[in-house]
Amino acid sequence: MLEDIKHPLITSIISKLGVILKGKSRALKLSLICFLSRGHLLIEDLPGVGKTILALGLARISSLSFGRIQCTSDLLPSDILGVAIYNQRTAEFEFKPGPIFNNVVLVDEINRAMPKTQSALLEAMAERQITTDGKTYKLPEPFFLIATQNPIESYGVFPLPESQLDRFTMKISIGYPDKNSFIEILKRGDEAYKIKNIEPVTSKEEILKIQKEIEDIYVSDKIYAYISDITEATRKHPNIAAGLSIRGSLHLLECSKASAFFSGRDYVIPEDVKELAPYVISHRLIVRSESLKERKEELVKLILEGIPIPV
Repeated sequence: MLEDIKHPLITSIISKLGVILKGKSRALKLSLICFLSRGHLLIEDLPGVGKTILALGLARISSLSFGRIQCTSDLLPSDILGVAIYNQRTAEFEFKPGPIFNNVVLVDEINRAMPKTQSALLEAMAERQITTDGKTYKLPEPFFLIATQNPIESYGVFPLPESQLDRFTMKISIGYPDKNSFIEILKRGDEAYKIKNIEPVTSKEEILKIQKEIEDIYVSDKIYAYISDITEATRKHPNIAAGLSIRGSLHLLECSKASAFFSGRDYVIPEDVKELAPYVISHRLIVRSESLKERKEELVKLILEGIPIPV
């Protein structure tokens, strides 16, 4: 997974976090691509595989502020956004920011929050600002939201609607480590506590600079046409009721730029698009059959195989 990364800083980040997150270089790479392309990430996986450690590690190693929101059924929008409190000395209301006002925000078990609370995140994710009591407040830059959910829970959960799923640039799973990594974890014990003491390898200013460089990556007309063909194929597929949105196509483009940057190129190639498409597209599709709901990634890969790769 690291051999195709040519940028020294990206290699350093993944290698350093990989010491604690054993056997999870793929998840680290995808998370960084999502982050540096100014996206937001949904991690769907079982408990105890390192979702929280991954989010905290990205913040620590980048010298960024970190906020965590533990979702429950009684969580209110004001618990996320903040609240105006009356100051008796000034006889005015003062806004007290909530945990959303951080660079990296972990929304843990997002599907346990009520729909009204879930929807409080929409403006933050789309416009990087929040509005409360008629006033708008800008969120810090960079801003990266990571949400997690357990795929097998059914009691006391509120599934995310398609409109909110479409706000997430990528949906990934971390998975269990391979056998050798797992044996090493057993020998060394739980070292997750070390993530709080990890030394930063970059800064907020450097992250913003990289994000700007990724925006400027060159995209040829053939790549635009390739993404358009993929989008059209998802919309015309007989097993798909609703295909890739315009927002989804733009997210695929931005992630492909980040992939090119990771590989040391200043231009996108078709392989960048094809590699990331399953993670960017799958969660946005609305399929016609219940049996296909768990096979969306496989469906996307089959669609990609039927589309000629531009020369």
